Amino acid sequence: MSYRYIPKSWVFSAVTHNITVKVLPTYVPEHSNPERKEYVWVYNVIIENNSDVCIKLMRRHWLVTDGEGKTQEVHGAGVVGEQPVLNPGEVFSYASHAVLPTTTGFMRGDYDVVDDKGGHIKVKVPAFSLDEPHTRSVLN
Repeated sequence: MSYRYIPKSWVFSAVTHNITVKVLPTYVPEHSNPERKEYVWVYNVIIENNSDVCIKLMRRHWLVTDGEGKTQEVHGAGVVGEQPVLNPGEVFSYASHAVLPTTTGFMRGDYDVVDDKGGHIKVKVPAFSLDEPHTRSVLN
């Protein structure tokens, strides 16, 4: 009999001005290489515009911290090559990945968003943990 490993995943969520950001990280063992200290996670992001204005995601800002406390800062236009526009009630989702040299870490960040009334909003992305399932979790 064979067993298939189903990775443990958690959904992390934050709300800023009625804009909800949910993140679901998943460890990807088949793309990781522990001998080379490369541990890979895919994270799926869902952005829900529950506000009453149209919004456009302009920039992203990430802080990626590994298990040794080393932090890398990432800036860029939009997400996955797009600057999505969300009308009230619309949802946008995408997937990206992170590679760390340790079996654990976490990410946090924010999106710079503009609304159709000319307002600028910094939308919080919830902090989320990146933990290889066979490693004992340590709260940072």
